Amino acid sequence: MPIDPLGFALLTIARNAIERNFGLEQRTVTPHPELSHPAATFVTLTQGGQLRGCIGSLEAYRPLASDVAENALAAAFRDPRFPALASDELTRTRVEVSLLEKPEAIDSADEADAIARLQPGIDGLILTHGSRRATFLPQVWESLPDPRRFMAQLKLKAGLAADFWDADVKLARYGVQKWKET
Repeated sequence: MPIDPLGFALLTIARNAIERNFGLEQRTVTPHPELSHPAATFVTLTQGGQLRGCIGSLEAYRPLASDVAENALAAAFRDPRFPALASDELTRTRVEVSLLEKPEAIDSADEADAIARLQPGIDGLILTHGSRRATFLPQVWESLPDPRRFMAQLKLKAGLAADFWDADVKLARYGVQKWKET
């Protein structure tokens, strides 16, 4: 199935941003009206199906093209979980761009109610408690399909205990459009 023009443009922008860092020739980006509108994105890098970097924005505060380029650079060179991408890794690195929909708060009575409201495979989830915040893209359901485990791992990512719950925990869900290099 051919990729749509927006997805092709976003993947090209992300790849160009990374390759520009190595002084490589840039591919032409076909103009698209969405590229100048504010948007929130995540750029995920993989190698052999394994995560190699993932950084993004949860709020739309800069133009889509800029957001993708900056997040691609951050995923490649500033994700604290990985060393900076080396030029010899480029050919085996695949880029995925996720365009986030506006988050929607999940009102729940307790953790069990919150988990029951989740839509596995569909919802990205933002968890906030005080100054701690973490998110999982909807794609994370592929490796964490159990809603309870998904929630526990998200809490760990936020620096909380897996069994932590408090009335002040705030949750918001979001969907994504995503495109991935093959």
